[in-house]
Order: sequence, then structure tokens, then C-alpha cells
Amino acid sequence: MALLAFQKANIVAAHRKHETDTGSPEVQIGLLTERINYLTEHFKVHLKDHHGRRGLLRMVSARRGLLDYVRRTDVARYKAILATFDLRK
Repeated sequence: MALLAFQKANIVAAHRKHETDTGSPEVQIGLLTERINYLTEHFKVHLKDHHGRRGLLRMVSARRGLLDYVRRTDVARYKAILATFDLRK
């Protein structure tokens, strides 16, 4: 299941930098993290959903790419994102 509109709006509102910000790395990482967390719980119940698992791996890879970009550009911002979303490293 995709994120509902109000869930997505809450995530965007919580992590945006300015009023019209919907594409900053913080917002994108927040949206991906929420979907990854949902799918992780889904796979605990549906062990044989291998097609969905492929999508999860693509999302994890996309989030990793965004995190790598932020780490290259601004290390302090990277550490703040890790702390905000409670990610390892």
C-alpha cells in the first residue's frame, strides 16, 4: 500500500525547508523511510512476496543514494538526517 495523501503531507510538512519544498533530500528520505518501514512489516507477515521485496530493495538503494549525496555535500546535514530518521551509522 502506498502512503495516503495525509500521511505524505504530514511527512513533507515535518521535513521541508521552506513553504513550497517537496523535493529536498530530507523530504525524499522521509518519504522513502516511511514506505520502507511499512514494507518491512509487510514482509514479516508475507514471507513469499518476492516481487514486492524487489521493490523494497530498490527503495533502500534510492535512499542510500540520497544519503550518499547529502554526505558528499554537507556532513553536518547528513548526521542530522541520520538522527532525525533514526538510521544507523
